[in-house]
Amino acid sequence: MDQQKLTEKAIELLQKLISIQSFSSEEDKTADAIEAWFTHFDIPFKREKNNVYAFNKYYDESKPLLLLNSHHDTVKPNSAYTKDPFHPHIEDGKLFGLGSNDAGGCLVSLIATFTHFYAQENLSHNIVLVASAEEESSGPNGLNSMLLILPKIDVAIVGEPTLMNLAIAEKGLVVFEGKVSGTPSHAAHPNDNNAIYNTIEVLQWFKDYKFPKVSEVLGEVKLTVTQISAGNQHNVVPGHVDLVIDVRVNDCYSNKEIADILTAEAPCEVKPRSLRLNSSSINKEHPLVKSGLALGRSSYGSPTLSDQAALYCQSLKLGPGDSTRSHSADEFIYVAEIEEGIDLYIQILQGFLKQ
Repeated sequence: MDQQKLTEKAIELLQKLISIQSFSSEEDKTADAIEAWFTHFDIPFKREKNNVYAFNKYYDESKPLLLLNSHHDTVKPNSAYTKDPFHPHIEDGKLFGLGSNDAGGCLVSLIATFTHFYAQENLSHNIVLVASAEEESSGPNGLNSMLLILPKIDVAIVGEPTLMNLAIAEKGLVVFEGKVSGTPSHAAHPNDNNAIYNTIEVLQWFKDYKFPKVSEVLGEVKLTVTQISAGNQHNVVPGHVDLVIDVRVNDCYSNKEIADILTAEAPCEVKPRSLRLNSSSINKEHPLVKSGLALGRSSYGSPTLSDQAALYCQSLKLGPGDSTRSHSADEFIYVAEIEEGIDLYIQILQGFLKQ
């Protein structure tokens, strides 16, 4: 099938995916639709829970492996929607629907690209396409679970909306639970150790704190207090205040290093929820990056998290659509962005796989 027909089929698949509710951990019906694509094109595939995956026809164990990955789960639609989130329709060149931009457009573009290369011989790399689940929830049955099943991956493209520019690095994430302590008491009595008042200085410390190492691509580590809670009735001074601290980690630190620093230096008790969502990157001189740059695409560092955090190899975040539209009301992607995305994915991989 020529590229134009393949692109038309990809847009049809995206419309089908939009019409199916596929919240994280509830992606079984969209997985069925993706299976139907592979069946239609006579491409053998496998399925692990709601993750659907396939290898190129001429797989050669002696060659390195390229992963093409994007996800088919979505967040729940927010209350500001004015359009039916499950009704895919095109207006003024925009394809509307939940998951159209994040990350349905990327997913169907990568599926079409994989199909284009599936039966080609003499490629420099093997290719595995993984349409994964539970990305939005960072759940246990998404791409992270597939890494226990797949052969060793040497390099990856993770499909997320980047306007088809090259996100060569991505910040990691550590969420901390914080506790500011004090002395509980009746509100009518003196108390020089009020946990809520103690929190004022603690919040100022977090506001002012800077991690010294600054990344050339990702900039500073960003630390933000995002939640605060305390007390349960008006006449009781609580014994502690609970905080949640969101830390976006650049590629100068491991998550463990961030946890060690904050545990030692923060003026209150802090405990990380998890250390598994590390920053990720790919060398700017990697042939995959150079292939994209040769086509006039730009490179940058991404502040947002994706399934790259689950990978142990060098990885590139790249896809059609605009990240600012993700999780927004009346989400959409331009049809032209999908057309361009498929064309650019193919061109980038032609430059990479034909070396």
